[in-house]
Amino acid sequence: MREFICGAWLLLSLFAAAAVTRAASPDEAGAPLLRVLLEESSGPVWLGGARVEVAGAGLEVDGVPVGEAWWPEGPDSQHLGSLEFWGRVGVRRSEHGLWVLNHVPLEHYVLGTLAGEVFEGWHPEMLKAQAVAIRSFALHRRQRRRLQAYDVSAGTQDQVYLGVAAQSEKLEEAVRATQGEILVHAGLPILAAFHSASGGRTASAEEVWGSALPYLVSVEVRDEEESPDTYWRARFPGPTLGRALGAVGIDTGRIREVRVTERSQSGRVVALWVSGDEGSGTVSGRALRSQLGDSVLRSTLFEVHRAGNDILFVGSGHGHGVGMSQWGGQAMADRGASYREILDVFYPGTELTVRGMR
Repeated sequence: MREFICGAWLLLSLFAAAAVTRAASPDEAGAPLLRVLLEESSGPVWLGGARVEVAGAGLEVDGVPVGEAWWPEGPDSQHLGSLEFWGRVGVRRSEHGLWVLNHVPLEHYVLGTLAGEVFEGWHPEMLKAQAVAIRSFALHRRQRRRLQAYDVSAGTQDQVYLGVAAQSEKLEEAVRATQGEILVHAGLPILAAFHSASGGRTASAEEVWGSALPYLVSVEVRDEEESPDTYWRARFPGPTLGRALGAVGIDTGRIREVRVTERSQSGRVVALWVSGDEGSGTVSGRALRSQLGDSVLRSTLFEVHRAGNDILFVGSGHGHGVGMSQWGGQAMADRGASYREILDVFYPGTELTVRGMR
C-alpha cells in the first residue's frame, strides 16, 4: 500500500451498470468477508494440489472444465505456494488470465496485513494505529470496488497481506484492541494512506494524486531519525539515467544537466529539466522515481548533484508521503502518544468509530 496509485476510475466504478452483481464465495452467507486478490496470472497455478489453467472463456482443473470459477475443498485448499490463508481460496477467470482470490474475514485480513506493513517490535500504540489504518483502507476500497471481483490486492499497490504466516501474539493484541474500529469522514471509511517515512513533512493527496481530500493534508512530522530512510543517497551512471529517461520518451544522449524546476508545497520534486548532447525535456519526479526504482529513489523529496559522470540524488523519506508516516507514528508512540492521538495527527478531521462491513 505504501506505493499504491489513486485513480479516478475508482470513483467511476460506483456508477457502473446496476445489473452487474458481485459474485460471492461459498462462505459469504456466514460471515462478513473481504475479497483479496492474491495473484493475477496468465496461468497455470497450483491450488489445493491441483493444476488450474485458462481454457477458453473458463478454467480447467487437472484438465477438467469447471466454468469461470473454482473453489477447492480439502486440507490443502488454503495454500498458495508456501503461504497459507484464512477463509477460502479460489480461482476466477479474468480478462487476461486468472485471478487467485482469498475471501477472508476482515479481522483476519487486518492481522495478516500488519506484519507485511510494520515491524512487530514497534510500540503497541503504533501497531494499533496501523491496524485501524489497514482496516479503514480495506473498507474504503471495498466500497469503491463493490461491483468488481475483488476489494483489495495483496501487494504494494494496496496493502501487503501475508496470510496466516503473519500472526503473532503482539500483532493479535493490536487487532483485538481495535476490533472493528475504523476512521470515517462524512460517515464513510477513509482512504487511510500511509507510507514509511515522510522526511519531515507529509504530502497532501492533492499534490501527489491531483485530488484533494480534507483529511489527507500536509502535516509536520517530528523525530523520524530512527528511520533508515531519514537520509539516503542514490548514485546513477549517466547511461543508466539516460535509459530511464528514454523509457518516458526523453532522448538526451550524453547527459549534461539535471535540475529541479518545480517542487510541491511539501518540498517534493514535481518536475526536473534534463538536457544532453542530443536533446532535452522535462520529466516528473514520480515518473523518474518509477523508472529508476521506488526502492532506490526512495521518495521524491530529494536534491540532484553531479558527481563526475554520475548523477547523485540526495534525499529523505520513503514512499509517496501521503497520510500516516509510520516512523513518525512510532516516534509519537515512544513519546507517550496513544494510537488515537497518532491517528488524529495524520488524518485530521476524521472520526474513530466501530463499523461492520455490511
